[in-house]
Amino acid sequence: MDFLLHHGVTVLGQWISIAELAGQLFALAVVFLAERRTLWTWPVQVAATVLLFSVYASAHLGGLAGRQIAILLISLYGWWAWHRRTDPVYGVVVRTGRWTERAAMVTAFAAGTVAMALALQSLDASWAPWPDAAIFVGTLVAFAAQGVGLVEFWGVWLVVDAIGVPLQISSGLYFSAAIYLVFAGLVVHGWISWSRSARRVRAPEQVTTAADRAGH
Repeated sequence: MDFLLHHGVTVLGQWISIAELAGQLFALAVVFLAERRTLWTWPVQVAATVLLFSVYASAHLGGLAGRQIAILLISLYGWWAWHRRTDPVYGVVVRTGRWTERAAMVTAFAAGTVAMALALQSLDASWAPWPDAAIFVGTLVAFAAQGVGLVEFWGVWLVVDAIGVPLQISSGLYFSAAIYLVFAGLVVHGWISWSRSARRVRAPEQVTTAADRAGH
């Protein structure tokens, strides 16, 4: 891994390690694959976590490094969950979250950020504990929601991107900041795509329910 961290390329005057370049490109591919609801989303994500853990650890961003370990575990769960939620017509079945699920996501994001930021401060594990913590917790919430097929996970990603771009720039990780901007565009497109898919899946269910009621 040292080789990947200490060797790289220069793009527009900015040096980028091989680990950062490959890790962010894999992460970018994950968004593209997730939009298409393919199971390849998860093994590609696993590869990205390994590479980006080394990048963020070397940049002294404890929250961003630590989240890669958590993402790895969630990715294994998501891989398993998506295997079980396939449909011959719609592929991986997705849906909009219930109000209780949305409230739980917001609560977990807010409370988790506070707890994580305080932990990073006490451990002196990050020079920017609050945005670092928000990105850490937001990523976990997003991947957990993605694993169960909730459309709202794309909205969480937009928040993470908004926090992540200035943090990456301040850390000197300009390539990663640029990738985050590309993420934002893909996230909006993915949100629209998943919303349409959720409506297509829901429509036959509503027709079936109406027919059952009429039969009674």
